[in-house]
Amino acid sequence: MKKIISIIALLTLTISVMAQNANELKIGDKIPEFSGTDDTGANWKSSTVKSDFLIVYFYPAAMTGGCTAQACAYRDDKATFDKMGATIIGISGDEVKNLKYFKESSQLNFPLISDSKGDISKAFGVPTKEGGSITREIAGENFLLVRGITASRWTFVLDKNRIIIYKNAEVNAAEDSKKVMEVIKNYK
Repeated sequence: MKKIISIIALLTLTISVMAQNANELKIGDKIPEFSGTDDTGANWKSSTVKSDFLIVYFYPAAMTGGCTAQACAYRDDKATFDKMGATIIGISGDEVKNLKYFKESSQLNFPLISDSKGDISKAFGVPTKEGGSITREIAGENFLLVRGITASRWTFVLDKNRIIIYKNAEVNAAEDSKKVMEVIKNYK
């Protein structure tokens, strides 16, 4: 009986992993149009981006250590990305108000998109898990920051035709921006 239960558990796990990987996009795949609510509360659409490259990075939670390091590196390198014809967007399962606080407190200079239901993550094949909440002090006041899902830290670079030219599912948060910059330099 124990053997049968073990086999059933293993099969269930295998099917679950295969189902999640079935949606996973690869280099060379074209990304369908996607949209979401940005940190200002406006509807952001990928179809409105006319740059040569679109950098789409998914991060777990606003105003946490690794996510702040990653966002600030992109902020600091934005002028270089602008010269390269690249647009940057960060996507997480955070509510819009969290993104507003995150953008203001870290002085971020690119859009943050809320994916609280995980629809964009799912379209990109990015693994997600249950959301959560954290409390952060902002301007001397405590705020509860809630996220609907927690996305894995993955980064994609899309060309002007929205074909994936780079995908990283093992992102080093602090080095992500530099790595993406090299990819774009080598692509041109």
